[in-house]
Amino acid sequence: MLGLLGAAGTVTVLPGCGSSLSEGPSGGSGGGSVKVGLVVPQSGTYAALGTDLRRGWDLWLKRNNGTLGGFTVTTVMADEGENPQTGVAAVQKVLQSDGVDVVVGIVNSATALGCAPLVAETKKLLLVANAGAAAVTDPAMLSPYVWRTSFQNAQVAAVLGTYLGTQRTQDPVYVIAPDYAAGTEVVNGFTKAIRAAGGTVAGSAKPPFATTTDYQSFLSGIRSSGAKATFCFFSGAEAIAFVKQYQQFGLAGTIPLYGSGFLTEGKVLEAQGDAALNVQTSLHYSDQLDNAANKAFVDAYTAEYSEPPSVFSLQAWDSANVLGRALKAANAVSGDALGKALGGIGSIDDSPRGPWVFDNQTPKQKMYLRTVRRKEGKLVNAITADLGTTSQFS
Repeated sequence: MLGLLGAAGTVTVLPGCGSSLSEGPSGGSGGGSVKVGLVVPQSGTYAALGTDLRRGWDLWLKRNNGTLGGFTVTTVMADEGENPQTGVAAVQKVLQSDGVDVVVGIVNSATALGCAPLVAETKKLLLVANAGAAAVTDPAMLSPYVWRTSFQNAQVAAVLGTYLGTQRTQDPVYVIAPDYAAGTEVVNGFTKAIRAAGGTVAGSAKPPFATTTDYQSFLSGIRSSGAKATFCFFSGAEAIAFVKQYQQFGLAGTIPLYGSGFLTEGKVLEAQGDAALNVQTSLHYSDQLDNAANKAFVDAYTAEYSEPPSVFSLQAWDSANVLGRALKAANAVSGDALGKALGGIGSIDDSPRGPWVFDNQTPKQKMYLRTVRRKEGKLVNAITADLGTTSQFS
C-alpha cells in the first residue's frame, strides 16, 4: 500500500471532459500561466495519503481543461517524505530551483510550520491541503501567505470529545496518539473537550511516531486502565497496524474504539478489513455524504481511479477550487494578490464536504460522526450523526 506511485516531475494535464464538475464560479478567461509545486508524500508512512492528494488535484485539472481561474497550470511534483527534514527541503526545491508561484500540499504538521518562513520570505502562497497544526493559522502568528483547506488538529478531535463526554458521561476514555506535534494537539483538544462536557480520561499513551509497529504493551495498558472506550489518533500505516492489533488483542468487543477520522480513511480502511467494523470517528468528510456535489465528485473520482475518494482527495480538490477562484479574482499569481483574493471568496458552496468558509485562513466547517459499516460488500464510513459546525477555536 505504501508503494503507491507518485513520481517526481512535471504533470502533463489532460484535457477536460466537460462534466458538471468543471469550474463554475472560479472559471474565466483570466490569462497567462501559473506554476504550482505539489508537495506531498511519495514515500514513507504517509505515501498513500500523498497519492490521494495528488489524485484529487489531478482530477480537478482534468475536469477543467488544465486551468485554474483561466490560468494554464503546470504542476511540479516533490516528495514531502514523512518528516520536516525532507518536507522543508522539498518546499525549498520547488520555490528556489523550480520557481513555482504557489505551493500546495503538505501532510505533516511540523513540515507546514517549517515551511511558513520560506513562503513568507519569497512572498509566495502556501495552500496547506492537509497538515492540521494550530500554529499554521494561529491569529498570533498568522502569515498572509499561508492558507489551509483541510482542518485544525484539535478541531476534528474536540467535537468527538464533546460527544463522548455528553453521551458516555460515566465511561472513562483512554487516549492514545503518536508522540509528535499533531498527536499532541489532538490529545490536548480531545482531553479538554471531554472534560468540559463532563467526561473523564482513564489514562493516556504516546507511542513513538513512525517507528512503532507492535502496540501490544500499549493495548495492555488500555485493558488494565479501567477504560470503557478508547480514543486514538493514527493515520496511514500506523492506523492499519493499530486497528488490526486492537481487534486481535480482544479489545474491540469490549472497549469501543473511537478516533479522528483519519483512523479509518481511504486505503487504510480496506487494509484494516473487518477489524475496523463499528469503529467510530469524527471528520469533515465521507464519500457517503448525501449532497449533489459529493455524488458528482464520487462518481467522477471512482470512474477515474476505480475507488472512491478519501478526505485527502477532497482536500486537494478543494485546494484547486479555491485557488482557481483566487486566480480569477486577482488575475495575478503573486502571493500578496492571491492571499487578498482568498480573503474575499466567501462561502465555498460547491464543495463535496458541504458549504464551508475561511475563518482566520482555515476552514469553518461541519463535522460528522462516522461509523464503519459494510455496504454492498464494501466497508464504508457511514454518517451516523451531525456533530455541528466548528472553527479552529470551537
